[in-house]
Amino acid sequence: MIRPYQEKDFDAVTALWFNAMLVAIPDLMKRMGYTLEGSLDYFRNGILAENQLWVYELDGRSVAFLALKDDFIDRLYVAPEFHRRGIGQALLDHARTLHPNHLWLFTNQVNTMARSFYEKNGFVATRFGVSPPPESEPDVEYHGYSK
Repeated sequence: MIRPYQEKDFDAVTALWFNAMLVAIPDLMKRMGYTLEGSLDYFRNGILAENQLWVYELDGRSVAFLALKDDFIDRLYVAPEFHRRGIGQALLDHARTLHPNHLWLFTNQVNTMARSFYEKNGFVATRFGVSPPPESEPDVEYHGYSK
């Protein structure tokens, strides 16, 4: 079930976010020296403060989340042990119900899992660039329009 984020979700959602990034972009995570503890502040003061969040709950457990700022997908992460079960698709479909005409996002160029997912869903790469510091990593901008 998809529901709005609640403060009680913080620990589970930040852990799944961090673990999903370790799977999707392990070299970047290592190179940047990211730790779960160090990421908590960014999640609370950046992601939570700037976005509207939804959680995918399965059997009482938060297993994925979507962070949107208007039609911008800031984050969409699924706990690695729940990959390929349609959960990410359900969250993307939810985003499309909220913004049926257009959605857009950035992802790291090396994040082949995310790129494949969005391309499979009709998103088109419109710009290749570099993410802002401190990462300064090659990224790609995607746009998805209603069909």
